[in-house]
Amino acid sequence: MNSPVVYMSCFLIGLILSIVSFIGGSLRLPHLHFHLHLPHGHIGTPRVGLRLATGRADMPHVNFATVTAFLTWFGAAGYLLSQFSRLFAAAILLIAIAAGFAGAAIIFWFVVRILLSHEHELDPLDYDRVGVLARVVSAIRRGGTGEIIFSQAGTRQTCGARAENGEPLARGTEVVITRYEHGIAYVRRWEEMAASSELADSDFTK
Repeated sequence: MNSPVVYMSCFLIGLILSIVSFIGGSLRLPHLHFHLHLPHGHIGTPRVGLRLATGRADMPHVNFATVTAFLTWFGAAGYLLSQFSRLFAAAILLIAIAAGFAGAAIIFWFVVRILLSHEHELDPLDYDRVGVLARVVSAIRRGGTGEIIFSQAGTRQTCGARAENGEPLARGTEVVITRYEHGIAYVRRWEEMAASSELADSDFTK
């Protein structure tokens, strides 16, 4: 089998696999992970952490997309040079390999910088309601159930609520969710939680 046939075969294999993977959604490679937990809207010990993992660290350089890109560019460059140039076979092979690596690098950069640049990993902590600051929108009667509204994961949510100590809470009262059971949030006044936190801090510093 002569070199033009080999190069053309590599080109066709790479091209077909690239088209199939694109249609089938196989180009969804490992996600870019970005976690940022700040004490926004939470009381108590703040969950503060930052982990930034770039696509270059999480996505392997050798993967399905880069391999198919290498085959496509390698085959195309090798075939054109073998057909329309007078270079030696060794020179054509080296140039074709360089072209293959260049194509793979371009695809890798495109996937990391463009396709994965806005993807985020879902973190269960982002949806934990305990410690979330909320506001009473339907008064909670003594020992009864009312309704609260709060912001979580970028959206406003409402749910039924009861006072942790059974006291009545008027509409507009700022509260903190202390526990969440069977679709009901148990809350305490913001002032009480803040005072308890300050007292604990002062005892700790003594």
